[in-house]
Amino acid sequence: MSTDATARSLAGFTAAGYDKGRGVVVQIAWLAVAGVIAQWWCPNRLRLAILRAFGANISAGVLIRHRVRIHWPWKLTVGADSWIGEDAWILNLEPVTIGANVCVSQGVLLCTGSHDRRSRTFEFDNAPIVVRDGAWIGARATVLRGVVVGERATVGATALVTSDVAVDATVLAPRAVAV
Repeated sequence: MSTDATARSLAGFTAAGYDKGRGVVVQIAWLAVAGVIAQWWCPNRLRLAILRAFGANISAGVLIRHRVRIHWPWKLTVGADSWIGEDAWILNLEPVTIGANVCVSQGVLLCTGSHDRRSRTFEFDNAPIVVRDGAWIGARATVLRGVVVGERATVGATALVTSDVAVDATVLAPRAVAV
């Protein structure tokens, strides 16, 4: 074990400044319900009704497939006619806003949470994510905190997005090099 005074001390983590957005009873209720709707098939209409009951702002025509994990529904906004594919994970410690006619493909991770690597106690360094109208996030792509994906932009399958994506731009995953 390090004796350096600047070494990381996770025991001191406080989550200072992080607001879950709802009280403990609502959080527990959501986690119980989320386990059921994420693991078992249920009609899209019922899934959307449950998410809305927990505070999600979901427009008409949205399709959220089964096995989609949503951390806090009250921090989620989805525009009209958007799709979220199976096994997507919306880790929204902060708000995630998905525009209209957006396709979030299978296995995508939208992650608003991180930690400050310079913090001795590894405190949160979170920021919202915005995916603008008409964008497409390809299968198994990851979009990290603070990113805005521009209108009609395409994020290719397995890409890692750490900074904003311009309107109509395409982000591709790096190609593997054969050795």
